[in-house]
Amino acid sequence: MALVSADVRLTAWVHGHVQGVGFRWWTRSRALELGLTGSARNLPDGRVEVVAEGVRDHCERLLAALRSGESPGSVDNVVERWSPAKGGLVGFVER
Repeated sequence: MALVSADVRLTAWVHGHVQGVGFRWWTRSRALELGLTGSARNLPDGRVEVVAEGVRDHCERLLAALRSGESPGSVDNVVERWSPAKGGLVGFVER
């Protein structure tokens, strides 16, 4: 079992044709499979913002999935930011 202090927060901004294609649902499914908490939400400029907290290895696996080309729609670029986990997240939700 990972120590809580080992948890991290991944914030990823996904660029491309990722709204209205099931991308957030697909991301939620991958995150739940990895035991992550957080959210995926559409931004007004067409990007999807993904916030995930959990074990770093699992967050890295989610990031790899976002970049894999296996998601609905088409991903042009993923910009990532890593920070310490803030906690307080329950489940993984689409916003």
